Amino acid sequence: MEMMFAVESIFRWFHIIAGIAWIGHLYFFNWVNAPMQAVIDAEAKKKVNPELLPRALFWFRWGAAWTWITGLLLLMMVFYHGGLMFDGGASWTAGAIIMVVATFLFAFFYDALIGVGALKDPKVLFVVGLIVVAVMNLLFIHVGGFSYRAFVIHTGAMFGTTMAFNVWFRIWPAQQKIITAVKEGTPPDAALVALAGTRSRHNTYMSIPLIWMMIDAHTTVPFASAGWIGVVVMVAIGWWLGTMFYRQSAKVKGF
Repeated sequence: MEMMFAVESIFRWFHIIAGIAWIGHLYFFNWVNAPMQAVIDAEAKKKVNPELLPRALFWFRWGAAWTWITGLLLLMMVFYHGGLMFDGGASWTAGAIIMVVATFLFAFFYDALIGVGALKDPKVLFVVGLIVVAVMNLLFIHVGGFSYRAFVIHTGAMFGTTMAFNVWFRIWPAQQKIITAVKEGTPPDAALVALAGTRSRHNTYMSIPLIWMMIDAHTTVPFASAGWIGVVVMVAIGWWLGTMFYRQSAKVKGF
């Protein structure tokens, strides 16, 4: 048992280090780099971006990968093996397995969902996103039979997996082409710029609620009594905080 706790502690340590690297660069890209890119000319971008961005994107994407990998290992150790999935002596059922699988396949649903034209409006996406979070949590509870800590952490896993998917399969491939175009002095594909920017912004919005989900052991009192409604409320607050930080980032000027 002591050895298990020791291994768990090491994985938590690695998880936090990788998460800081990932989310720190995410915030750099969105709240520092994006406003700066808007005020520098094409010649400056040609010199700066091919040197700056590949370096930053290296730590960004590998931070995402190792945050996800260590997070999955912790989920398996603490919840699946550690007995925190269910209350009252309940055990694994077909519904629970289905909801675990749905957690990690959610990224594909998200990828298809945001292709819907109406969801290009951030306000519409905000409302639909909250509805989706509410539905998933109700399914976690009533189909999966998850405990409070389990449905909270699986909401976090759902966000984290979706964010890692965005990094590796949408943002990084697009940025490779964008940086190459800038280096060659040609205008990057506007669709790729929009794709990378949109997915990065979505990741930023999801990251703040994700951090809340990660500390679920410390939110049981008093938030467990609020159940799935509390999760939806905290996601809404997190997304709103993201918009506030975006507004502030546009006001910060260079010398």
